[in-house]
Amino acid sequence: MRFLTRRGVQSALLLAVLLGACILSMTEQPALRKLQYLTFDTFNKIKPRDPTDKVVIVDIDEESLAVLKQWPWPRDVVGKLVEKIAQAGAASIAFDMVFSEEDRTSPDKIASRLPDTPEMAIAKQELLTLPDNDDLFTQSIQKVGNVVTGFVASDGGHAERSPAEPRGLVIENKAKKILQADAKRLQHVVASIERIESAAAGNGHFYVAPDLDGIVRRVPLIVAHKREGKEQTSLYPSLSLEAVRVALGGKNSTQIWPRPVKDFWDFFKSPLFLKIGGVKVPIDNDGQFWVYYTPRLEARYIPAWKVLAGSVDPKQMAGKIVFVGTSAIGLKDIRSSPLDLFLPGVEMHVNVVEQILQGKFLSRPDLIKGIEPIFIFVIGLLVIVLSPFVSPFILFGTVMMIVLGAFSLSWKAFSGPGFLIDPVYPSVAVMVIFVLSALFSYLKSEYERSEIRDAFGHYISPDFMTELTKNPEKLKLGGEIKPLTIMFTDIRNFTTIAEGMTPEVLINTMNDFLTPMSDEVMRARGTIDKYMGDAMMAFWNAPLDVENHEKLAVRAALGMRDVLAPVNESIKAKAVAEGRQYHPLNCGIGINTGPVAVGNMGSRQRFAYSVLGDAVNLASRLEGQTKTYGLNILIGETTANNAREFGLMEIDLIKVKGKTEPVRIYTVLGDEAYAADPAFRKWQDTHNAFLEAYRARAFDKAQAFIKTCRAMDTQDMLGDYYMVFEMRIADFTRNMPPSDWDGVYTATGK
Repeated sequence: MRFLTRRGVQSALLLAVLLGACILSMTEQPALRKLQYLTFDTFNKIKPRDPTDKVVIVDIDEESLAVLKQWPWPRDVVGKLVEKIAQAGAASIAFDMVFSEEDRTSPDKIASRLPDTPEMAIAKQELLTLPDNDDLFTQSIQKVGNVVTGFVASDGGHAERSPAEPRGLVIENKAKKILQADAKRLQHVVASIERIESAAAGNGHFYVAPDLDGIVRRVPLIVAHKREGKEQTSLYPSLSLEAVRVALGGKNSTQIWPRPVKDFWDFFKSPLFLKIGGVKVPIDNDGQFWVYYTPRLEARYIPAWKVLAGSVDPKQMAGKIVFVGTSAIGLKDIRSSPLDLFLPGVEMHVNVVEQILQGKFLSRPDLIKGIEPIFIFVIGLLVIVLSPFVSPFILFGTVMMIVLGAFSLSWKAFSGPGFLIDPVYPSVAVMVIFVLSALFSYLKSEYERSEIRDAFGHYISPDFMTELTKNPEKLKLGGEIKPLTIMFTDIRNFTTIAEGMTPEVLINTMNDFLTPMSDEVMRARGTIDKYMGDAMMAFWNAPLDVENHEKLAVRAALGMRDVLAPVNESIKAKAVAEGRQYHPLNCGIGINTGPVAVGNMGSRQRFAYSVLGDAVNLASRLEGQTKTYGLNILIGETTANNAREFGLMEIDLIKVKGKTEPVRIYTVLGDEAYAADPAFRKWQDTHNAFLEAYRARAFDKAQAFIKTCRAMDTQDMLGDYYMVFEMRIADFTRNMPPSDWDGVYTATGK
């Protein structure tokens, strides 16, 4: 503790943590990337990109498979689909699939599989006169002139065929070197068969690699692939880029250039950019493009079978870029996005194309990545320097304002120019520095206050010690008036019991008794004020406010009553083992609720946290009256009114010693479950009828009710109590009470 309270040690440790946080910010740790992704995904969910109506999907969905049967369909059918889309006026048609093998349903392929028998000879001859499905598909592609085919990465186990050199892709030399070094390199690819690819107006890849959590946030617009027999690595555009290029007429080229630096803000932009159709598209050095997703729209999906059936309004495809893809689960082209965990893969292309058409992009340049550790270092260093001199609350407020500012800046950068700035990790790093600074300051203060706590810890309750630690100004004389519930307990006939015990045995017996009793008070959130020999005083609702403190006090009293039996068993076992006489302990408990003065009382040299007031005195008197009525628990009327859920019985109207006004007192026989018992309810009604008859001077009737109540009191809970009233009634029968008697009993002792 002493070592950690040295300012030099604290500063060195904080600087080490700060430098570590800065270095970590510049790495690509998976946990760090997950924090960044969580932020960027949240931004995308809060403000998704607005969709356009310029892109549609001809969907090979479950319904289309049900109508046209299993996939793949014959290529002549796919060719008819292309012609139908083109007739509707589509700007370009892009296939999110590869036609890597010849159609096995072509007539010549079927003929080759027929047996060489005389019966099959005519059939084979007829089949060989029919056109090839792949030729029909190729003719359809050539006819419409705006089809884009694709190729995909392979694991090397498929029939590989490298695509032809890309068309319409112009790359500046410096940009080419960067991409050839950093772009995703596809070792093995599978492309469409040569005649189909050659007939297409464009050809692009649709390789996608999800992040660590399976979500696709970036897609490569450019990939690298070394064609067989070629020395130089070729760069290929994505299917999305080709779809846009062909839609613009096919004569435009896709150009890639390094980002020129003309002013300060150009430092914050991506190092490379694509230029297509007059739109500049930011890409990273590895050719990756951040996708800004829009929610999935069912309106952009057109079932393929409806297109073939001619039941689609041509306006739905006229002038638009059309992707042919699939949402059918069985075809396994399902991806995950920040907005949808189960998204057809063709949606990736749609989102990219829409962003290009809108000019709405996201980017995270290297300069922004470098600003984040600078932010951590500057703000963290500021916290370290100010922490010894500035209040932790003021410093926390300042740090929180900076953190909120970082989040606000990040949001504005996202929703405005589309920059992806991570506010989470820098904020977490700064907060860690602040927490450590505050912790070190706390350790220093705690060390300095430890002697004070040790001195006072033996004199005040743990709750008050906690309150005192939070508010040291309370360490002075004074208090407040507030409603409390007060409890007094006392062992019956303790003087007689103690006479036969040695001091050691007496102390052990008291410890055995007071420990479980105190546990019940503490369990019910009470504060033990003091022990007075065999007596104990406790209260509720101070020093901390406690809701339903009357109920908690009553529950504690019932707990004390219940633990008395096992306590006596333990005391008896020790007495037998030691060969001395066993005296069972019985306890009286008095509880009352009312406004009292509570606070530090005593002298300036020494004081204690305690309570004073009339309600305290009444609680003490009620404990004393438990002997009069032969009961374990007596509670005042205010306490009873706020604990009606318990099994209460009204006992009497009594003027305790020192008071002129009578009070209504009650006993507690059980908890809420006991109070709900119909047998108890019936007994309670009969008991109340007895008290009413007694106070009305109908003593014969009251005596009859006592007899009935005794029969209902199966556990003899109020046996001694009813005996007290039988004696009173007998006395009143001999000597009638005065005419102004109001049923109130005046106690002459405490």
